[in-house]
Amino acid sequence: MVKYEKHILNNGLKVLAHQDKSTPIAAFNILYDVGAKHEDPEMTGMAHLFEHLMFEGSSNVKEFDTELQNAGGENNAFTSNDITNYYMTLPVNNIETAFYLESDRMFHPLLSEEKLVTQKNVVIEEFKQSYLNQPYGDVLMLLRSLTYKVHPYQWPTIGKNIEHIEKIQMQHVIDFYNKFYKPDNAIIAVAGNISPHDVFMLAEKWFGNIKPSVNAKSILAVEPSQIEKRLLKVERDVPFDEVYLAFHTVERLNNSYYGIDLISDILGTGNSSRLYLELLKEKKLFSQVNAWVSGCTDPGLIVLTGRLIKGVPVENGEKEILQLLNTLKNKTLDNRELQKVKNQIEVSNAYADINALSKAMNLAYYEYIGNADLLNQQNEKYFAVTPEDILKLSQEIFNDSNMSILHYCSK
Repeated sequence: MVKYEKHILNNGLKVLAHQDKSTPIAAFNILYDVGAKHEDPEMTGMAHLFEHLMFEGSSNVKEFDTELQNAGGENNAFTSNDITNYYMTLPVNNIETAFYLESDRMFHPLLSEEKLVTQKNVVIEEFKQSYLNQPYGDVLMLLRSLTYKVHPYQWPTIGKNIEHIEKIQMQHVIDFYNKFYKPDNAIIAVAGNISPHDVFMLAEKWFGNIKPSVNAKSILAVEPSQIEKRLLKVERDVPFDEVYLAFHTVERLNNSYYGIDLISDILGTGNSSRLYLELLKEKKLFSQVNAWVSGCTDPGLIVLTGRLIKGVPVENGEKEILQLLNTLKNKTLDNRELQKVKNQIEVSNAYADINALSKAMNLAYYEYIGNADLLNQQNEKYFAVTPEDILKLSQEIFNDSNMSILHYCSK
């Protein structure tokens, strides 16, 4: 149980505080409700680029990292298709430094042509290294464009292509900042040995005078139901063939998500999962297998993957995975197998509740998707899933009309 208190400033900024007297370290997390899905489809990569620009200094802080390091802290950030998240840890007696630094760059980041050119080059190099020059680097780009035809989940956070990043100009950056980097579009969560009262006082002091946004939020296109099987086959300069099967599922806040997440664990998490035991260990068709859910705010995916042993046709690998899914669709799961993956999730959640940074990040995230109380309800929701729920969800999801297949083959 992560106890917390919540306060909302007049400008709309949400602040959550969890007091943890067991640690001298405080964690400060600020989540902005902006990700790759909020971008112009003809100018993608902006959210990730702006994350880079936020570390280029602000009106009173020329060197963000230096200021934080002088206070004994460290920090990082990430951009997803849904959100952009900044986080730091530092000694609790220096926690006001975190409020000062983040308020200054929310209020007035230092945006210049020189900094924009520099960071565009950094992101373009990252694009080349991670997506173009890395073996299997474009897999997720291909899967996204195959499975989503309308919704902006069709591109990754890095953007659709380098050309989109190259054409971003200063006015585009300013407009993006003015629309999304405002207090009413942000959530702060603090965990550490500091009282909620003091957290809220600091939030009012450093963020209370920042004006909210006057821009309307983005209206996202709704992905229509998939009605036919899709297949994409590509050849790349890689040593082994891989096969990917992707199926549309529900959004993260949907109660069915918990059963779908358990299905992914049953299929592909660990050496006792079905994919591993049946297709890797017993039949020796694959050298690597996995299953995962995207867990997006909007309807997401469950994906099954496998790297084939040399000489095994990719079609055979696909067929064997489908047979395994048919078993899950046609036979009720043994409750012991279900209980095992539930226990694994309970242990994982318990570890996350120990770390101050994990607690701050999770409080912000669950507040973002609906209500921070959800953080304390996770085990209950997972444990409520029955074998019959798993059977029903499998029958609903694992159908040809809902399936997209990627054959990623060695040249």
